[in-house]
Formats: sequence, structure tokens, C-alpha cells
Amino acid sequence: MNTSATVNQTGLRRLLVNVPGPVATIAIAQLFGTALWFSANSTAADLMRTWHASAADIGWLTNAVQLGFILGTLAISLSGGADRFRASKIFVCSAILGALFNVGFAWLSTGLVSGAIFRFGVGVCLAGIYPMGMKLIVGWAPERTGQALAQLVAMLTLGTALPHAMRVMGAGFPWQWIITASSVLALIGAVLIAALGDGPHAITRTPSVTAAKPSPSVLGAFRMRPFRAATLGYFGHMWELYTFWTAVPLLVAQTSLMTRFPSLGISGLSFCVIGVGALGSVIGGTLSRYIGSAKVAVGALAMSGLCALTFAIGWRHLPADAIVVLLILWGGSVVADSPQFSALAAKACPRDLVGSALAIQNSIGFAITVVSIAATTALLGHIGLDATWLLIPGPVLGLMGFASASRGAGLPR
Repeated sequence: MNTSATVNQTGLRRLLVNVPGPVATIAIAQLFGTALWFSANSTAADLMRTWHASAADIGWLTNAVQLGFILGTLAISLSGGADRFRASKIFVCSAILGALFNVGFAWLSTGLVSGAIFRFGVGVCLAGIYPMGMKLIVGWAPERTGQALAQLVAMLTLGTALPHAMRVMGAGFPWQWIITASSVLALIGAVLIAALGDGPHAITRTPSVTAAKPSPSVLGAFRMRPFRAATLGYFGHMWELYTFWTAVPLLVAQTSLMTRFPSLGISGLSFCVIGVGALGSVIGGTLSRYIGSAKVAVGALAMSGLCALTFAIGWRHLPADAIVVLLILWGGSVVADSPQFSALAAKACPRDLVGSALAIQNSIGFAITVVSIAATTALLGHIGLDATWLLIPGPVLGLMGFASASRGAGLPR
């Protein structure tokens, strides 16, 4: 019986490696796993009606996920668990537990407090999905990290947008079913990674090796100027990204877009604006092969900052067609820099610290999103869309930090 199971797993793994390719398999699993992330936001209108929640309350449901993610990434990075255990095993266990917490949110939560507790659990589990997905990419395709991570982030973006599409397709279904569907997708993602396993270039730090030759602390990576430059740029990007994704349904609802595109509705338009980031990531990944990750990251961060500034200035005066084009450009550029900053960071640190370094980078970056999301959603409730001015410092400070730290650092392509 065990022999048969091993043969079946080996055959499935061979199929995954040879047919769609390991990078594509990891990307699809990431798409399904990260559908857990914004599943609650896709049902924001239902939650606001059922629980009498405000926009700020929905922001705190998102922040519960972010806080869980921060705690989870801190735990696996500072403990060394991200590099001591196989990335595939961490991914699989996290996806299964995340799916269970997500189902609990759908069927057991009775209000904002209990809902936030379940969402916090989802966030902790996502810490084993997103950064471990990046580590799996490095283990399978170290020679084209920028392009491969771009595919991964493209799937993360689609995973973020997917619940909005599911809300459109299941408009007549109870909101609990939509959230449960995202848990089913996460379980499928776990099956894919369980069959694929870790790549041939993956490095796992065993306790015996660690005892014989202590590895440098993950915090020591910040002393490396190329890593610090990539991370500072990433931090500025994170101030903007998740707050923008959280605010998209509110931006759509409070502009003239609903009048101009009534058939798409808030969820349909939100899916388009967030989902186009997947295309932006893929285009950025392709460009990185020719001009390098640093130029792509800086260009995308500058473009998203310019889009934020244009929206903040012109949302009252621009016609609906111009607003939708602006939001599409913003959605496409706001995430395109993320895989390139991560690729630069991965290349800049020792191979046996890649998992922990990316996890600590994620942890601090997502701590920044908690402040940004809370402040912006609170302001949206008080001053409306003028709150988008608060997103602009992220790209500005990110560009300044990247330029300052990268001067003479010899950043890799």
C-alpha cells in the first residue's frame, strides 16, 4: 500500500515537473493559497450589512490578517524554521490550517471580534504560504529569480482578486459559500505542492550543520547594502500596495464608475483593477531579463506613485473613463515592483538564509501595511477619497531609501 502511494506521488510529481513546469505549478498553488488573503474583503458589502460594520471595521478585518502574517513570518524567520524545514512541508501544512481558519470565519464567527480572531489565524498560516512560495521558486529556478518571482506575485495578485470574481459569479449565494470556496482552492494548492516538493537547488539547514558551523543571524542581512537597498524600496512599496487593494472597492463605490459601468458592479470592477496587477508583474518579470530587476522595480514604484498622486488630485474632476484607465494603470504598476525587490533581496543574502531573510522582509513590510491600512480606511470614513493622499509617501520614501542605500552597492541584475 505504501509502495503504491509512493509510486503515485512520484508519477504526479513527474507530471507536474514536466508538463506545466515547477514554476507554473508553484504559481498556481500560490494563486489558490492566497485566495484566503482577501476573501473577507470580497464580501465586505454583506458583512457591513449583516454585522453593521463600517469601512474602518473592514479595514481591521484586513489588519487582523496582516498582524497574523507579521507574527507568523517573525516566528519562522527569527527561529530559523524557514530554512531548517522543507519549504514544501511548511507550505502544505500552512495551506491546510489556513483553509480551516477561513472556514471557521465563514461559519463560526458571529461578529467583528470573533471574525478578527479567525482572520488572524488565516494570517499566521499565510506566513507559511507566501514567503515559502518564494523560497520554492529560488529552489527550482535560481538562474531566473526575477522572472520566476514575477509569475509567483502575478498569481498572488490574482489570488487577491479572485474572491471578488467569485462574488460576481456567486452573486446570489450566501457570503459564507464564497469564503468556503476559497478554502477549497487553498487545499488544492496544498495538494499541488505536496506532489511537487522542493527543488534541486533548495538548501535546508540541518541542526547538525548549524551546530558545526553557525550561520550568520538573519538580522545581519540588513548590514549588506544590496539587501538593505532592496528592502527599503520594498518597504515603501508595501505602504501603498495592500492599502490600495483594501481601498479599491471603496474607491470604485465613491467615484462615478458605478454609473458608467453598472453591469460590472463593485466586485467586477475591483477584480479588474486588482487582477491587472498580475499582467503588470509578468511584464515586469520579462523586462527584468533585459534591463535588470533594479530598473524594473524603480520604474514600477515611480509609476504607481504618480498614479496615486494623479488620483488624489483629479478624482473629483476626471471623467469615469479616465478614472478607470488611471485605476487600471495603478493596479498594474502597484505590484510589479514587488517580485523584483524580492529577487534583489534573495540574490543579495547567503543561500542558506534566503527563506529567513525573505520572511523577515515580509514581516516588517506587512507591519507597515497595518499602519497604512488603519490610517487610510479611517480617513476614508471621515474625508472620503482625499484619504488617498496618504498613499503617496510610500513610493516617495521607497525610492529615496533605495537610491540612498544602493549608491555604490553593486546591485545584482
